[in-house]
Amino acid sequence: MQTPKVLVVFGTRPEAIKLSPLVAELKKRSDLETMVCLLRQQPRLAAQSLAQFGVEPEADIAFPFGNAGLFSNSLFKRIVSGFKILWGLFRFFRLVRKERPNLIVIQGDTSTALFTALLAYHLKIRVAHVEAGLRTHDKYAPFPEEMNRRLISAIADIHFASTEAAKENLLREGIDGSSIFVTGNTVMDAVRLIAERQENAEAEKLLDEFFRKTYNIDLSRTNGKMVFFTTHRRESFGKEMENIMRAVKALVDEHEDVFVVYPMHPNPNVIKTAHAVFRDSQRIRFIDSVRYDRYLFLLKKAHFIITDSGGLQEEISYFGTPTIVARNVTERSEGLSGGNLLLAGTDTERILEYALRLLRDHEFHASVSKKHAAFGDGHAAERIAKKIAEVLG
Repeated sequence: MQTPKVLVVFGTRPEAIKLSPLVAELKKRSDLETMVCLLRQQPRLAAQSLAQFGVEPEADIAFPFGNAGLFSNSLFKRIVSGFKILWGLFRFFRLVRKERPNLIVIQGDTSTALFTALLAYHLKIRVAHVEAGLRTHDKYAPFPEEMNRRLISAIADIHFASTEAAKENLLREGIDGSSIFVTGNTVMDAVRLIAERQENAEAEKLLDEFFRKTYNIDLSRTNGKMVFFTTHRRESFGKEMENIMRAVKALVDEHEDVFVVYPMHPNPNVIKTAHAVFRDSQRIRFIDSVRYDRYLFLLKKAHFIITDSGGLQEEISYFGTPTIVARNVTERSEGLSGGNLLLAGTDTERILEYALRLLRDHEFHASVSKKHAAFGDGHAAERIAKKIAEVLG
């Protein structure tokens, strides 16, 4: 009997981080043949993350869907970007048709995941969806991710939900309950693996030295409080993103003992707004998108966090750092009730109100500094790999 073949596909940094632990578990199994395809939607960031987990893709295909050229004012750049995407899709189609996997594994709600699901559907190949069932019930928030994941759910044959709430969302949409498995989120596996490597004085010293030498940021200083800040959501472009950034600027303007570490997203819309709002702010420290272990170190060291990220809301549950969610809705409601998330929306005053309270009210800060396992115990990949083997066996 031929060994069942599993093709794991991803193209962005979050997908690479969340699927690397699963790839490791699948490749341990002799009853499965596992192949990894990197569809390079975020080439450098995805490859950087794979290296952290020791994952080497068997196939590497350029798929620059997130390339700014596709949305450029230049007709030539749009044509070139469109051609590159079509060429990438053709190469991917040829690969899948040649390999004919028994199952394709995708994660989350990216354009990579949606295109892969559609291709698998047309080739009549089964799809397993990791992190299934997240919903805000607002098709424009997050945009386009909410609609991407709804469409993927309609195509997928196996649904690996992170939580019971995610499972309930799928059941309400008419998904067969026998195809849904609650496993926890594989990002917690990734966080656990990296955090365990950092649990010694030497590792922490090296991370401290990196930020001090590379960005002149002293994370061990006792006379200041570091706030970690990220924003990149497409639905926030324009006024809402400006509101979020103005809250951050007001925070550092009012408190000389606060400094902000901000890995600015490369999207031109984000850069333009950031330069306009933060041009006179001395205590906002811009950094590059850093390696995953360094990113987690910042989450751990922050006094609190301001973000519109979805994945960060899960990751931070491991450390319990208070986190202000600068979004109007969140699909990770498990972190709101009794957790460490504070849903503030995109109103400047509301975000600033939470931030000032976290700075000034020590009891309030302590009450939302809670580690919790709402998104998993760090062993989701083992459960998923085992279930895939059972289904294909």
